[in-house]
Amino acid sequence: MSGKLYLIPTPLDTSREIEYSQPEAVGKIVEGLRYFVVEELRTARRFLSSLKRGIVIDDCSFSVLNEHTPKEEISAMLEPLKQGFDVGLMSEAGVPAVADPGCDLVAAAHAAGIEVVPLVGASSIIMSLMASGLTGQTFTFHGYLPVKDDARKSAVAKMERAALSDGYTQLFIEAPYRNDKLFASLLKWLSPSTRLTVACDITSPNELIKTLTVAEWRKTPSLVLNKRPAIFIIGR
Repeated sequence: MSGKLYLIPTPLDTSREIEYSQPEAVGKIVEGLRYFVVEELRTARRFLSSLKRGIVIDDCSFSVLNEHTPKEEISAMLEPLKQGFDVGLMSEAGVPAVADPGCDLVAAAHAAGIEVVPLVGASSIIMSLMASGLTGQTFTFHGYLPVKDDARKSAVAKMERAALSDGYTQLFIEAPYRNDKLFASLLKWLSPSTRLTVACDITSPNELIKTLTVAEWRKTPSLVLNKRPAIFIIGR
């Protein structure tokens, strides 16, 4: 009988107690696991230690799955599951397999007939949408925008058209050190009446989630978003 692949959310912010963003039941499940597939080994080990459940880290087996992992190595990560052991999949922050390379392991598990069990925890994408005031009935998450200005401007224009004409809320992210440049560009490129949400440092004591029209944003003091994990949302 195959084991189960548990999708384990990890904290978006480490300055608060784990109970703030993760139910007790998740910790109990993780306590019983000894095999893990993780995006970043140091983050995963630190997370397991933070649970304070007596997990002996050196007794655990870790496989690393990130954007550099060759596809042909993924099938080997299923071996403990095929032998009947449960395995935990962890992203570096937030929920696994959403804007995360863990989706490849999940797909392989389904193809092998292995049960996949998602666990409850913080997702910056969903939490920012929840708190934005923009429609959550129809939305699209784009991940990272193009780096070059012309391609980026074209992508923003396309998203704004979808938001205003079709009513699809548009979510996207940027590398934190480029947030300020992106935010300035959005205020320049978007129509004054378009609503724009900035959600950063979600679940941290410095959390900011704010929705204004672009015209209103232009009148407010400039935000400092450099090196702050952020989600940007466009809607009508």
